[in-house]
Amino acid sequence: MLEQLHPSRRGFSGEDIIFALNGEAQKRAAAGEPVINATVGALLDDRGRLVVLETVMKVWRELGDMEVAPYAPITGDPAFLGTLTERHWPGLASTLGAPGSGCATPGGSGALALSVKNFLAPGMAVAAMAPYWGPYDTLSAEGGASIAPLPYPGEGGLDTTGWGKVIRGLLASQGRALIWLNDPCHNPTGRSLSKADRAALFLLLREAAALGPITLLLDLAYLDYTCEPQAVREALDDYRAFAEEGTVLVGAALSVSKSLTLYGGRGGALVFPWTKDAALQAALAVSCRGLYSNCARAPQSLVVKLNKDGHAIESLAAEHKHWSEVLEARAAALDTALKAEGLNGAPWQGGFFVTLPVADPAGTCERLKAKGVFVVPSPWGLRVGICGLKATDAPRFAAALKESL
Repeated sequence: MLEQLHPSRRGFSGEDIIFALNGEAQKRAAAGEPVINATVGALLDDRGRLVVLETVMKVWRELGDMEVAPYAPITGDPAFLGTLTERHWPGLASTLGAPGSGCATPGGSGALALSVKNFLAPGMAVAAMAPYWGPYDTLSAEGGASIAPLPYPGEGGLDTTGWGKVIRGLLASQGRALIWLNDPCHNPTGRSLSKADRAALFLLLREAAALGPITLLLDLAYLDYTCEPQAVREALDDYRAFAEEGTVLVGAALSVSKSLTLYGGRGGALVFPWTKDAALQAALAVSCRGLYSNCARAPQSLVVKLNKDGHAIESLAAEHKHWSEVLEARAAALDTALKAEGLNGAPWQGGFFVTLPVADPAGTCERLKAKGVFVVPSPWGLRVGICGLKATDAPRFAAALKESL
């Protein structure tokens, strides 16, 4: 091991578990094994090919040299920030004008990383609803923070006692609270908070805000893939109404990776549509310059260009509807197959995943691998990517799971 490498940076495996499992599954499939690969976090068709939205790629191919080659502004093209925000909350673009609050980031993960750097100090913790996306641990740790888990709502709804204990504890110990809320279309459960859950959360945050500053960052990545589009719209409207109260700073980590199937484009944004704080904007600008200078211009140009084309907007909506229906059918097939094996089902409302609680996630994962079935283990169970699981593979998957428990 290099002596030059600082001791604090030694001891990492250097291998992301999701990419490692996916790589192993692909290798075995290439060797001719009938593998079920439910590890991937990208949308695949029933032949296992990456889904690329044709509407998006058509606009991509139309981008001119000056829409791709020049540096983008350090905090991103204001038109891009406004347009991406408008996709989620129509009518809010104007609030992102200078000296508004928002910046382009390399994907949604870049937005999460910037939030730790700007709203916490090393040694503090981020509150996040568990189960949560595994890289949350890495993103927070690289910013010198950790994750304080919040219990996912059960049949009785949001556990306000549990949530309140965590949030008030953070305010007492570190004087502030940052909450990453991956809702609606949660990764990795495939579920969303109910209207009653949100109302309970807002009440809790209003009361807790008297103890110190709170930032609620909505991690929004999968909203275009849902069986309940009206419920998603209602959720976003509820968050908007709460944000406009001003008691809590509400922002959003936005991404084009899933919504536009531009995973490799690394386009995203950290936006605070309900504030125009000059100090916050300056801090974001310094973070951008100090970490990566600026983001790729092409994805920003594409978002702006696509939004000006009414036909493209309609075509994209149709593609999202189609793939939402595919995901819904896959989720239903899995739910039915699990119940047919005498196991608990897997309710799904949106996104690319469901989580199956098991007593021994790591051991179950290994036993499934021996049967040619690949999933991602977590402390809360098995993350199953219905984005890559064919409906016709659901019975085999369920049978293998039952044998592996």
